[in-house]
Amino acid sequence: MCELLGMSANVPTDICFSFKGLKERGGRTGPHKDGWGVAFYEGKGVCTFKDALPSYQSEIARLVSDYPIKSTAVIAHVRQANSGRVGLENTHPFTRELWGRYWTYAHNGQLKDFRQLAVERFQPVGTTDSERAFCYLFSELVKRYPGTSPGPKAAMRFIAGLLPKLQQLGVFNMLLSDGEYVLAFCTTKLHWITRRAPFGVARLSDVDVDIDFSRETTPKDVVTIIATEPLTNNEQWHKMRPGEAQLFRFGEPLVL
Repeated sequence: MCELLGMSANVPTDICFSFKGLKERGGRTGPHKDGWGVAFYEGKGVCTFKDALPSYQSEIARLVSDYPIKSTAVIAHVRQANSGRVGLENTHPFTRELWGRYWTYAHNGQLKDFRQLAVERFQPVGTTDSERAFCYLFSELVKRYPGTSPGPKAAMRFIAGLLPKLQQLGVFNMLLSDGEYVLAFCTTKLHWITRRAPFGVARLSDVDVDIDFSRETTPKDVVTIIATEPLTNNEQWHKMRPGEAQLFRFGEPLVL
């Protein structure tokens, strides 16, 4: 299985601390050695870094973990390949443009019979079940709204309604963002935590690193981190239920 990491924040925030923990799981403290990727949103733009090397050995991953790229929405992934060769075309996250926005997606799990998922305008570049599912979701979205955009929240709500079908094909833990909203869906493992004032000290589980967020934030900051497994060992994370979808906007959890 792969591991996911996402962030939703109300102010541009770096993800260096959380990414340091995820990076270690990419081949050192975890078996996810078949590539990694991370996408940072800045307004309507998105900057993506990918590498087919294990993240704990990747110089690019080291740069990302040390350089404070500020963003309000981040999607990251470390891969343990089960469908498709190890290569950049099969490395998450995947991004597509729709209605003048970039949508970024990453998946953890394995789907059976995924080639039967119908795709139309959106075609996979690689050969993974994950990218095929992404193209299916957006093909169905365009089919439902063939004209103008219904708005990002309505689009997220429609996509969330399709996810139980993918859950029937196997394990489907997912993160999706358009830069404003972040949608999380769980079938087996997914956790999230929202940090807000009063901020305290957090300690990573996978490497001997801690941070005092009260020195890095303002009282108005709200930052939500989503991860396959909790990244810290001294905080209370919310464990999502199988079949549960959760939407976030600028750090705040919303009702779908």
